[in-house]
Amino acid sequence: MNQPATIVKTLPDTQTVTSVQHWTDRLFSFRVTRPQSLRFRSGEFVMIGLQDERGKPLLRAYSIASPNWDEELEFYSIKVPDGPLTSRLQHIQPGDQIILRPKPVGTLVLDALLPGKRLWFLATGTGLAPFASLMRDPETYERYDQVIMMHTCRETAELEYGRQLVEGLQNDPLIGEMVEGKLFYYPTTTREPSDRMGRITDNLTSGKVFADLGIPPMNTAEDRAMVCGSLQFNVDVKAVLEGFGLREGANSEPLEYVVEKAFVGDGI
Repeated sequence: MNQPATIVKTLPDTQTVTSVQHWTDRLFSFRVTRPQSLRFRSGEFVMIGLQDERGKPLLRAYSIASPNWDEELEFYSIKVPDGPLTSRLQHIQPGDQIILRPKPVGTLVLDALLPGKRLWFLATGTGLAPFASLMRDPETYERYDQVIMMHTCRETAELEYGRQLVEGLQNDPLIGEMVEGKLFYYPTTTREPSDRMGRITDNLTSGKVFADLGIPPMNTAEDRAMVCGSLQFNVDVKAVLEGFGLREGANSEPLEYVVEKAFVGDGI
């Protein structure tokens, strides 16, 4: 039996839900008010959540899907029927309150990479969230000549959030002109037949994505990458990137690629 969302009124660090959209029976996005004091770099995450049965905060790391200039905060989430948090979070409605700790952190930030020519965003499922932020940030296009968004899900419907976001960028008054000719969107499915199929790792190692987009294979001088997905996905993609000669960096030591290790995955 589904449990209703818990309304939080007395705890500190609460924000109000402004909109909710359900994309599939497993995926939804929502927007909340933004704390006036919150400053973050596109690609970072914060801790958000609700109260549990005992009245204690139940928090998980969620990447902020909105860019740093947005007046609200957007999040993109999976629904886990028995998940301690998302079994409740999926039922939130506009006007409800959630807990949001305004202390952003994370490795998927532009400053964690050395300067380059091409920037690759590599994501599965809701791992798209930090890139939804970075794709809407003008600084991304100021730093790179080309931005490639590779997103893989099992079924076509699970790609819809990202597809609508990318298509909307072309008419965005702030960055529409910057995106034109620079952003390459490469969605694939692994289960349902679609125009493009296959895992990100396979499409990179086979060279298919380079051929499809008409760009050269990855090299250390020009290519930079960010990775966000399940633990196994991160491990597999790291091996592929290192096969191209790229090295893993961090905020304290910028190199050729970075991985988000705090991704919210199954079981939440």
